Amino acid sequence: MTDSPDRLPYLAVDVDNHYYEPVDAFTRHLPKEFKRRGVQMVADGKRTLAMMGEKVNHFIPNPTFDPIIEPGCLDLLFRGEIPDGVDPASLMKVDRLSEHPEYQNRDARVTVLDRQRLETVFMLPTFACGVEEGLKHDIEATMASVHAFNLWLDEDWGYDRPDGRIVSAPIIALADPEKAVEEVEFVLGRGAKLVLVRPAPVPGVVKPRSLGDPSHDPVWARLAEAGVPVGFHLSDSGYLAISALWGGKATFEGFGKRDPLDNVLLDDRAIHDTMASLIVHQVFTRHPTLKVVSIENGSYFVYRLIKRLKKAANNAPYHFKQDPVEQLRTHVWIAPYYEDDVKLLADTIGVDKILFGSDWPHGEGLADPTTFTADIPQFPEFSHDDTRKVMRDNALELLGDPQRTAPGARHLVSV
Repeated sequence: MTDSPDRLPYLAVDVDNHYYEPVDAFTRHLPKEFKRRGVQMVADGKRTLAMMGEKVNHFIPNPTFDPIIEPGCLDLLFRGEIPDGVDPASLMKVDRLSEHPEYQNRDARVTVLDRQRLETVFMLPTFACGVEEGLKHDIEATMASVHAFNLWLDEDWGYDRPDGRIVSAPIIALADPEKAVEEVEFVLGRGAKLVLVRPAPVPGVVKPRSLGDPSHDPVWARLAEAGVPVGFHLSDSGYLAISALWGGKATFEGFGKRDPLDNVLLDDRAIHDTMASLIVHQVFTRHPTLKVVSIENGSYFVYRLIKRLKKAANNAPYHFKQDPVEQLRTHVWIAPYYEDDVKLLADTIGVDKILFGSDWPHGEGLADPTTFTADIPQFPEFSHDDTRKVMRDNALELLGDPQRTAPGARHLVSV
C-alpha cells in the first residue's frame, strides 16, 4: 500500500460512481407516442416491473431500488476470499433508499464526496445500462428513450456545474447514425465532458454494425474535435446470446442464480470485442485525437487483446496503417477492478493510462472508495507519483484538465 486513504495528500478523482435512477428517469421527458414502445414502470401488486417495448425486463429486478444493497458488501465475493462454509448469499445486505438521499440527489452526494475525500467523480447510470439491449429491436424507441434519459440526467445531476465535482455522462446510442450526431451536439451544447457508448455491436435495421463502421465516423469526429472522451461501461451488451448457444438463458437477470458457464464463456468478452472493433476497423487511424476509457470491465482483457492484435497485424500487415498495439496504448484508458494486478497493467500499457474507480455505491464495489490504494503495489514498485497519477492526475488529463494535476494545484475542496 502506497498511502493509507486518510493520508493521501490530495483529493482523489473516482471515475466509477453511480446514481440509482428514479422510476421516471426514462419517462419524465419521453414523447407520448413512445409511451408503450419505450420504458414503462408497471405496478404488479407490491412490486414494480420495468417494461421495455411492452416486455418485462429483468436487468434490474427491482427498479425502485428500495430496498437497496449496501456499498461494498460483496467485496469478499469479488475478491474470491469467502471463508469456507460461508454462503455467498449471506453477504448481501440491504438498506432503505430513503436513508440515502445521496444516491439520487446531487447536493447530498457532494456532501458525501467531501467526507470520502473525492474532488471529482464520473457519475454513471445503473438501470440505464440495460435499456439499449431491451429496446434494440425498435431503433426509433431507442433513440427517443435515450434522449429522454439525457434530458432527465441534465435536469437532476447536470452535465456542467461550476463546482466541477460531478461529471455526469450522457448516453449516446449509435443505432441511428444521424440521430446519434444530433444527440452528440445536444449534450455537448449542454456542457457534457464525458459520454457513454454501450460496449456492444450496434443494432441496425438490416444487420448489426461494428463500432468501427464508417457510418459512426461523424460521432467520433465530433467527440474528438471537442476533446470529450468516450466511456465504455459494463452493460447488457447482448452477449448472453452466446450463452444461449450452449443451452443457457439469452436474457440478463440481475442478481439471479446463474450458470457458472456464463461467466466462463462471457466474462470480459464484450469490452475485448469493443476495443478490437475500434482498433481493427481503424477508428483511431481516422480520428487520431479520440480518447476512450473502459470502466468497470476489469483489465485482463488487455493481455488477450494485445496478443490477438499482434497476430492480426502479422497476418494482414496491409490492413493496418499504424501499429494496433500502440493505438491501444495511446488512445485507451483503463479503470481496472480493485482486485486486478495494477503493476502488470502498468507494465503493459503504462501507468499514465490507469484510472481509479470504486463502483460506489454498488454492492460489488468498495465501501470506502479511496481504499483502492490498498490494492496498488507498495513503494518502490509503485512510486508515490505513480499512485497519484492513478488516483487523480490521469483522470484529469483524460478530461483535458491538466491545470489541476500539478502538485501545487489549488483543490476545489480544502485538503
